[in-house]
Order: sequence, then C-alpha cells, then structure tokens
Amino acid sequence: MVDADFDTELDSLPRMIAEAAEPLPDIDDPAFGALFDRFGDARVVCLGEASHGTSEFYRARAAISRRLIERHGFNIVAVEGDWPDCATVDRYVRHRPARELDFRPFERFPMWMWRNREADAFIRWIRTHNENRPSERMCGFYGLDLYNLSASMESVIEFLDREDPELGRLAQLRYGCLEPWADNPQVYGRHSLLEGYARCEVGVIQMLQDLLKKQVDCFGEECEEWLDAAANARLVKDAEAYYRIMYHGSAESWNLRDSHMFDTLNMILEARGPGSKAVVWAHNSHIGNAAFTDMGMHRNELNIGQLVKEKWASRARLIGFGTHTGTVAAADDWDSPMKIKRVRPSLPESHERMAHDSAVERFLLDLREGEVGRDLRDRLMEPRLERFIGVIYRPETERWSHYSEAILPKQFDCYVWFDETSAVTPLAGAQRPGGHVEIEETYPFGL
Repeated sequence: MVDADFDTELDSLPRMIAEAAEPLPDIDDPAFGALFDRFGDARVVCLGEASHGTSEFYRARAAISRRLIERHGFNIVAVEGDWPDCATVDRYVRHRPARELDFRPFERFPMWMWRNREADAFIRWIRTHNENRPSERMCGFYGLDLYNLSASMESVIEFLDREDPELGRLAQLRYGCLEPWADNPQVYGRHSLLEGYARCEVGVIQMLQDLLKKQVDCFGEECEEWLDAAANARLVKDAEAYYRIMYHGSAESWNLRDSHMFDTLNMILEARGPGSKAVVWAHNSHIGNAAFTDMGMHRNELNIGQLVKEKWASRARLIGFGTHTGTVAAADDWDSPMKIKRVRPSLPESHERMAHDSAVERFLLDLREGEVGRDLRDRLMEPRLERFIGVIYRPETERWSHYSEAILPKQFDCYVWFDETSAVTPLAGAQRPGGHVEIEETYPFGL
C-alpha cells in the first residue's frame, strides 16, 4: 500500500518547482540569452547537456554563449572535443590560415557530435563576431579532450620540423613507439597490460618536457603556434597514460581524462591573459560537480565541474540541462552508425519527472543559495535519479545504463529544462561511423 503522506510530499515538489521556475522564451528570442546575464561576472561558465545529440541543448548553449561573449567579455569557448580537431576550427573562427595536415576535423566517431547544423551555425557566428577585431579581442574555439592521438602526434612533429628540426627528428623517434597503435590506441593499452610495462611512457613524457623548455615570451602567431604544439604534446602524454590505465578501472581513467580537460582549460585561460573568461561546453556528467553525484559519492570519480568549483568557487558557474522525452541522435554501440532514437519518458521520482510534473514547458531554475527558496532547496537536496545519455543510448536498459543519483542544488548552480526535445541535425556524412566524408571535406569552411 502506498503511503498517502509520501504521495502528498512528492506531489508538492513539482508545485514548488513551478512556483520558483523562470519560464524561458524561445531560444531564438534575445530575451533567452539575457536571462543568463546573472552569470556574466564569472571567470568560467560551464554549460552542460543531458545528451550529446539534442538540438535544444546545442542551440541554448549557443544563445547563452553569444550573450556572454557579446555583453560580458568571454573570449574562450572550450568544448568536449579533441584539441587538434578544434584547433582547425579555431583557425577558421579567428581568421588564421589553415594548416596543411593529413586529417580533417571531427571524422572520428561520434561525427555527429560536432558535425551538426546546430554547432556549425554557432561556429560561423563566432567567425562573424571576430571579423575586423584585433586578435587579442577575438573569441577562440578550443578542444579539451584527448582522444585524437594520431593527429596530435602529427601536429607536434609538423611544428618542430619548422621550428627545431633536430627536436623534430627526436619527436618522430619517440612517437614512433606509439605509431603502430595511433589509430587504435586501445590495443596499445591491452599490450601494456599484458607486457606489464608502459613501453612508450618515458618517450612521450620527455617529449613534453623538451618542448616546454622551449617556452619563451611570445606574441601573436608565434605564441599561438607554440601553445598548439604544447597542448598536443600534453595530449599525447596523457592519452598514452589514459589508454594504458583504462583496463585497470573506470575511476582512474575517468579522473585522468577530466583532469586533462581541466588542465587544458587552465592552460588556455593563462595563455589568453588575466582578463580571459571561458565558456565550457561538455556533458552534464563532466560539468556538474561530481562530488554530489554517484560518481564522487560512491565511485571516487571527479570531473571538470568539481575542479573548477574548487579553484574558482563562486566565479565558476555550472549550468545543467534536462529533458523529459523527445528524440535524440545516438548509436547502439561505440563506433556504430548514428540513429534517431525516441527518448523514453523520465522515470518516476527522478529529477526529470519532478521537472516534467511542474507543467512548465521551458524554464530556468536558479539553484544558488539565496536565489531559490529554502524549502525548495531543502527538498531538492534529497538525492534523486538523473538521466545521462551520451553518444550511446540503450532505451531497453535505460534504468541501469543511463540513470545515476545526484543532489541537484550541489551538482549545478542552475538547471535549464526543456520538456520535449529533438535530435540534432547531422551534416551530410556525419552519420557514418568511420572513413572519409565525401561531402563537406573542408568543414567548417563550406557546406
């Protein structure tokens, strides 16, 4: 028999959310972005997503980012994407000449995560925004992730071949150890585990150390090129360790990856100067404070959101996103083709169901202490299920595959809700799991 008092308490929470929620206008309305002016004084604003394939999340993050860039001086957009791929986009948005390399950006799985019309529109907006601005006032586009090992090795060697041919030859020798596994580094991890040692570890660490010794005061293009090479060398070092330890346990590899992304963010902020301000685009699992989710409470995992809060406190703002149902772009398995999948309605007693039952279609819920009523905040402090959909979505096992417990007001400073959402629109070729793309080979330079 269901306890009547329990039912009453549960029913009251959606009503409290409805009373506190700030209804959101259409994403394309300038008033949408203006509602986030309250976070304009932050050094870092992290914008999440409950899936990697939802149009509303991309469009909302773009609208918020445009406002922060135009009105509040944010000059960095740092995303959950690989550094070398995003460096190609950064050259485009900052009107710098393209580099001659053997790879094209975002050709690896999941291609649709960045090769979609929503991301493309925002990238083109940044380029337009930067037009006729001095380089120091341009907004840059940077990748925080470490998966594109082969492109990063190629970029380091290409830089050193120009600047220090002797060190370039040494880089080829040291990175040659990883070359057989560059396109499939998981195999390197298995070999290291079986052999009982990390055959390439010393070389990639020495390579980064030698490159960092070359750091000098620099300006303009030379500084940008050095920053790119240093970031790629750091990526190679961390990627070698990541693939080597991924077989020892998920917490260790997860922590290395998020620590790498946090360190890369710090490097970018430092390089852009003391007045720099960053918007970070990443999944809720990366930007919500892990200390107040199952990740930190039970699995000893940390993430970017936790680390930026520990460093910048109230000058770091974490904004999560959620939805009840709709469609999403996702795959059945890693390296499988993209599909448009139906998102199941959220589970009873989850944070999402409480938001859905509020009957407010789109809203902003400011969760900061003093901004939300104490009674509602106290109710939301109870751990509840929260849904996480990545590039893989398995509706048939959703409860076990995609839900985890979280304390919402400690996880996020703000929660943005869209009751029903739709899948991103992939650019032509972005549905395929691998190989070359016959259309849009010059992305982001042409449609």
